[in-house]
Amino acid sequence: MNQCNGKISKIETFGTVDGPGIRTVLFFNNCLLRCKFCHNPEMWQEKNCNFSSEEIVKKILRNKPYFKNNGGITISGGEPLLQYRFLIDICKKLKKENIHIALDTSGIGLGHYKEILEYIDLVLLDIKHVNKNGFKNITQKDKYDEFIKFISFLNKSNKEVWVRQVIIPDVNDNDKYIKELAKFIKKIKNVKKIEFLPFHTIGFTKYKQLNIDNPYINKKAKDEKECKKLYNKFQKIYKKGMK
Repeated sequence: MNQCNGKISKIETFGTVDGPGIRTVLFFNNCLLRCKFCHNPEMWQEKNCNFSSEEIVKKILRNKPYFKNNGGITISGGEPLLQYRFLIDICKKLKKENIHIALDTSGIGLGHYKEILEYIDLVLLDIKHVNKNGFKNITQKDKYDEFIKFISFLNKSNKEVWVRQVIIPDVNDNDKYIKELAKFIKKIKNVKKIEFLPFHTIGFTKYKQLNIDNPYINKKAKDEKECKKLYNKFQKIYKKGMK
């Protein structure tokens, strides 16, 4: 039997924050970005192939009874789009089992977006920044055009979208940025949910363990109450623009 091998960093069962219901979360290894706020820098070190799609599907099917009506699988990372053959192979097999598939992505892959999105039910879209200069500064990579390219395919697919935005102290926690963000998100179709995720320092120990420079080492975690206030302000701007 022809097996499509892939690189998986970890598998989380009973996830409840990466999509609706109870979910199995697959963390695909590797990422092209080097986000200054990344809390999983271990994903940057590329692994050897360690799973076949058949092995992954078997693991997921064991959890299927817990998915109930609105659970399923979330494919996260790292960046799942970089392993598009493996991703598509898993998705094809899971759709035959009628399992809901969410894709958690920054939109920075290697193309093949149209085919990938055919098998996805929900896209959790991570927005790094809304303009080219800001994107390059935060991700330390010049990949903004690829992000826009992915959104173009996402809009054509008309898949359900949840937008996620990490709020970083003294970077994007200001009125100017949230106005730009509201304007940007209006260009994305079928957005059903928008989340503000406060910057945290939980992953800081990993940088030290891996001997990787941490550009935000002196930043403090974003206060959750302040983040919520900013989100409420954003919602007023966003809803006003939708009228």
